Amino acid sequence: MTEKTTSKYLLNLEKQFASDNPVLLKAAKLFHELDQIEYDFGFLDADDTTASKGSWWPVISLVSGNSAAKPKFLNNYLGTEQLLSSIQASNQKFTVLSHSPQANTATLPGTALDVDHRYPFYKISRKIEQLQKGEGSRINAYLELKTINSSRVKNKLIVDTPSLSGAPTSPVTSMLTQHVIAQSDLVLVFTDIFDSASPALDELVAYIVANQDSNKFIYLIDDATAALTASRNSEILSSWQRKLAEHGLYTGQIIILPNQATGVSTQNQGDFSAIDRRVSNVENDRSYRVLDTIEKNIQEIDTVIMPELKKAIELWKERSAFSSFIILGFFATLAIFAEIETGIILGSLLDPIIGPAVILLLIAIMVPLHLAISKLQAKVIINQLHNQQKKLNLLENLANAFEQNITFWRTLLPVSDPIGWNKKTKARLTQLSDKTKDLVQELNDNFSIYNE
Repeated sequence: MTEKTTSKYLLNLEKQFASDNPVLLKAAKLFHELDQIEYDFGFLDADDTTASKGSWWPVISLVSGNSAAKPKFLNNYLGTEQLLSSIQASNQKFTVLSHSPQANTATLPGTALDVDHRYPFYKISRKIEQLQKGEGSRINAYLELKTINSSRVKNKLIVDTPSLSGAPTSPVTSMLTQHVIAQSDLVLVFTDIFDSASPALDELVAYIVANQDSNKFIYLIDDATAALTASRNSEILSSWQRKLAEHGLYTGQIIILPNQATGVSTQNQGDFSAIDRRVSNVENDRSYRVLDTIEKNIQEIDTVIMPELKKAIELWKERSAFSSFIILGFFATLAIFAEIETGIILGSLLDPIIGPAVILLLIAIMVPLHLAISKLQAKVIINQLHNQQKKLNLLENLANAFEQNITFWRTLLPVSDPIGWNKKTKARLTQLSDKTKDLVQELNDNFSIYNE
């Protein structure tokens, strides 16, 4: 077994969390153990890592309808007047807001997000291209990175999604919206998405319902009349609880935004404080999400990656064997016709000297032919695996792992299980899963101890 070098990405993560987050430091080491297993199978190159499948930044996303509530909230919450006009001008893009100590904001193209595995849109152009041919090269039309000097963005990312309305939405926008929600530790949902109906809005609501989590979604209500009286505030909350329940949403926090038309008053400061308290917890959510990613990667090996590899090997052997049997059948047909014409073939095969010699000659012909046929079939399977890898949006190189399984003896023998996929490897994956569960318990112990 060749020892895999630790990827540069994991080394940087270990440096980042060496002093302030021991759980994520241990998680990075677990990712390296998982990388070693996948590297042994040929799924990963030397500097690849499964840790790059998800963002290690705490991620907060915002989704809304077509009202002005979201851009006004961003201006008030982040404390900048520069943001509103720029985001409104590009509201069909997914805007990633990142902290910068510089006073002036800077806008970077979507390619900055696509090639940097620290962000939640790493290699997303491949997924876009798979969904809609030709769109993957237009990544800058869908994404942008904006730096902003705001303390509320420090050490986290805020992803502003395009506002959805009754107008038709492209499949790429729908896919990216769902991708952002899946990658987020906290999603701020503006309730104006429930005020109108369209296929895009219905699809978004259905996705939120399917993924509802009391710790992940906050529903923000923009209603200027809420500040009038306490009873009015309570009435609005009760109304929206019933409305959300009608959509099948029973979990998640509901917050009424302060009167954004007149700015944030001292009276309404508590509303932003409630959001701040929830935002301050996203680093913990990020830690749980990263550990969950390890668990999902382990499950993916067993339920997706290995079955795809095994299916490819079985298909390759079936096609190779079928092609060889056709050629063998051709030889048998010739022998039958020769026997009919001459009547000496069967007698020759029964001869103690000629018979074995004929069989050896047939083997000498068929083995090289079978090997050549297997190589041709393998090339076809490899092309299919490249397409399947893109279709499933896998980091793992299925074709490379397949090539490691087309050795001389495996070409001849009826073996379809991938090399190394045995009880020992499965036990290693189980141990990794157990270590991940131990880290989850360690995270839990930061908040409470069962038995002191």
